[in-house]
Amino acid sequence: MWDNRGMLSPRILVLAVCSLAVGATLAVNVPTDVQMPGTQPNEVSGIQFSGSCGNCHGFYSPSAEPYLTWQGSMMSHASRDPLFWAAMAVAEQDYDGSGDLCLRCHTPTGWIAGHSTPTDGSGLAYSDGYGVECMVCHRLVDPDESQWDGVQNPPFIANSGGSNPEGWHGSGMYVLADGDTRYGPYANLNAPHPTRQSNFHRESALCGTCHDVSNPLTGDLAPGHGSIDPLPAGQFSGVPGDPVTSKAAFLNPPHAYGVVERTYSEHVASSFIATPVSAYPSLPAELRGGIVERAWAGAMLAGRNGDYEDGTPRSYSCQTCHMIPVVAPGCSLPGYPLRRDMPVHDLTGGNTWAPLAIKWLDQRGLLQIGGGLNSNELHAMEAGASRARQMLKDAALLELDPQRRVLKVVNRTGHKLITGYPEGRRMWLNARWYGEDGSLLREDGAYGEITALINGRAWRPRTIVHLADPNLRIWQARPGISQEWAAKLIAQGSDPGLVLEYDRTSGRPSATLGTLAAQPSGTQHASFHFVLNDVIISDNRIPPWGLRFDEARERNCLPMPASQYGDPGPGGVYRHWDEVPLNPPAGAARAEFRLLYQTTSWEYVMALALANDGSVPHLADVGINLARAWEATGMAEPEVMAVLRVDLP
Repeated sequence: MWDNRGMLSPRILVLAVCSLAVGATLAVNVPTDVQMPGTQPNEVSGIQFSGSCGNCHGFYSPSAEPYLTWQGSMMSHASRDPLFWAAMAVAEQDYDGSGDLCLRCHTPTGWIAGHSTPTDGSGLAYSDGYGVECMVCHRLVDPDESQWDGVQNPPFIANSGGSNPEGWHGSGMYVLADGDTRYGPYANLNAPHPTRQSNFHRESALCGTCHDVSNPLTGDLAPGHGSIDPLPAGQFSGVPGDPVTSKAAFLNPPHAYGVVERTYSEHVASSFIATPVSAYPSLPAELRGGIVERAWAGAMLAGRNGDYEDGTPRSYSCQTCHMIPVVAPGCSLPGYPLRRDMPVHDLTGGNTWAPLAIKWLDQRGLLQIGGGLNSNELHAMEAGASRARQMLKDAALLELDPQRRVLKVVNRTGHKLITGYPEGRRMWLNARWYGEDGSLLREDGAYGEITALINGRAWRPRTIVHLADPNLRIWQARPGISQEWAAKLIAQGSDPGLVLEYDRTSGRPSATLGTLAAQPSGTQHASFHFVLNDVIISDNRIPPWGLRFDEARERNCLPMPASQYGDPGPGGVYRHWDEVPLNPPAGAARAEFRLLYQTTSWEYVMALALANDGSVPHLADVGINLARAWEATGMAEPEVMAVLRVDLP
């Protein structure tokens, strides 16, 4: 018999979408359907509070030191993020116990300490509100245990087994070492705490621990397993509540099922993963610039032609671009060496809006956890948002091909453009066409105010004005639910009235689980219910350089449909740019193109607020609080990634 994470819940486990009439039951024993391998709660000693790390690793160089740069990152604020709480509230309604999936990544300190049950987050302590803390990452070991052993007890083994096991990297299936030892990239440290050099901390696989996300629920129970190629017989159970040893998450690597997001897989399937930083001068011309160049320039500071200061070869890993090195000490204490390849712990992504929402909610005492931000944290957040803004500008290039009359949008990142959690995120092209006299003839992809009346309350949200405009080019992934899965859900007790999509101006339901289930087999419908989504309906995000068809298919990160970006087919490689045909209005003499990115759209915020039915009391207000914060802080105003002004032939 296992502990309460391996045993069946004493409640009858019914795969049901909780309606207001039914209410949520707040799982105390996490259902086997959402459990995953790796170190489990209460198996290792508690994770040390990051504030103590700041005593030596902070307050001496705000732009280079590990502590304040980490404080400005969304890693530090993962447990404060109001969008995370609003999405988790809907997930808990949709499937009781699924909040455990969210909490294990957004508050690993609380999860490891056993505070993630009840799974609505009501058991978290104040000390669990500091996101992905320093000692989470610095106690990580590779699940394949190729260098150091971590704590993973049967049946929660996060690798393929055998004499040469494949480590399973994804979905927060972290394997932690016990004790007070810190693991990192440097050897022979004279630190006041125990240390070990870890090769894993220079590998992209470490970042893949949380930045490849799969859903074990749909991976095991949905007919297609949330995969391009369904799992073979014997690699899943398909029965709610079966023991974990029969579940898909315990029999397959996480990239094989339940696709949610695939940032790490996109990188692994690209040419960047094996490209030495020293090869920068020979990269394609359109890639020589932006973040790829900044990472190369930082690596060159070590004086090893792009390799690490200790001579270890350096490739374009996640850390190369998201922890660009500087020349600085890693510690404020006297006598410690100046590092020529000290990674800046800014961990920068593209989220410039969440810090504003977090600050606004904190000022009103509305954060779910982690409230009472001090001035250092606020300043660090502002600096983090500024870095994210620069990261977005470094991520793309606009080029005009006048002979072919196309605009090229080049992906300069090591993953898809855009990447990460797909719901509510989008990038689009804003095109303004001007006549000879300077008058605006037409604007494509216009962003502006619309009118919405939601449950009697007037809103003036800013969004893409005309989503149906045939001249709009928008890049996004659209998750959804298949007809087969909808029918199975209803047959097992789910509410047919579960709303999949709302009208963005009236808030009225435009599709339900029942209407989808009644459609012909093969039908799919978009949905913001991430814990129930089992398909990617479409994904036209721009591939990274050298994305290989075969590996992208295996890891469930192909463009959808797969015929985009050159349609390379098996054995082929995708194009790393998109081509937008020019379609100017009559009389257009010049044009201005702006590539825009929005972290969180009105349509997503509205859906999360409306879907929250209050049946999870602890999370009853998080949806409307998210909407209020979104409205009050600029409505996640799009960031301008690139601008190109041209005279038309």
